[in-house]
Amino acid sequence: MQAYIVRRLLALIPALFLASVIVFATVRLIPGSVIDLMLSQNDISADKLSRDQLIAALGLDKPIWEQYARWMGGILFAGDFGRSLWGNTPVAELLLARLPVTFELGLMALVVALAVAIPIGAYSAMRQDTVGDYLGRSFSILMLAVPSFWMGTMVMVFPSMWWGWSPEVKFVPFRQDPLHNLSQMILPAIILGTSLSAVTMRLTRTMMLEVLRQDYIRTARAKGLSENLVIARHGLRNALIPVVTLIGLQAPLLIGGAVIMEQIFVIPGMGLLLLEAVNQRDYPIITGVFLIVGVAVMLINLLVDLSYGLLDPKVRYR
Repeated sequence: MQAYIVRRLLALIPALFLASVIVFATVRLIPGSVIDLMLSQNDISADKLSRDQLIAALGLDKPIWEQYARWMGGILFAGDFGRSLWGNTPVAELLLARLPVTFELGLMALVVALAVAIPIGAYSAMRQDTVGDYLGRSFSILMLAVPSFWMGTMVMVFPSMWWGWSPEVKFVPFRQDPLHNLSQMILPAIILGTSLSAVTMRLTRTMMLEVLRQDYIRTARAKGLSENLVIARHGLRNALIPVVTLIGLQAPLLIGGAVIMEQIFVIPGMGLLLLEAVNQRDYPIITGVFLIVGVAVMLINLLVDLSYGLLDPKVRYR
């Protein structure tokens, strides 16, 4: 197991390197220049410097490969993600402040998605072609058809129009008031989680139907085991292996959905930071956020691979 984990972590190095190169180069292809934005806003410091001097002051006069080498060297040897081009604030400081918020929202949304998808998918399979099955399948189709950003926008708009109520937009950190914080995060987490649950729900139902037709299920029932024990120990456990794989593949969608929810509900997480940085063409922040997201997605998929051994005793890591 330990050797397998070490090999997988080492395999992440070339993937992260390639991802960092792509992100570093791509963000500089965004239309518009940070220099033009600074000069157009008549900033005092920008007025005193010529365009060339401003470019040199921000370190953008170097070849892109040299900029990349400095950026990556700072991360590897000093944990330095650079500084914001606008506020000169360390990017690492901004990321550490925003990362827990996005992590909390993503974790809550994932819990909601699994709490909705697995029970409903399993129930639909056990009650195939009944009213409950049709209702579960209809719900999954509805969640597939309705985008999460549309639901979030409607939750913000319609209650304020009809009842004069809208979700609170002044964010309260978890450390300051846990209950208040959870009350703010639960609504966007439910919207994002139910939207992600649709595909997982349908796959859970499909896999459960396939597993329940296997010979070992009939054997377990013939031995006199209770139906609940058969479903929990022999049915659901085997059906969850492809579902866990799907959860790993949905990690980018979960993070992308969190970006949208943070924008709609004004949650100061990584997503809101990224959108602000894109609008300002703040390259160090953009590349820092994407690098952290890439690491998170790769680690989630590593955890998914390791979970196979818990679900299937036949899986061995070498």
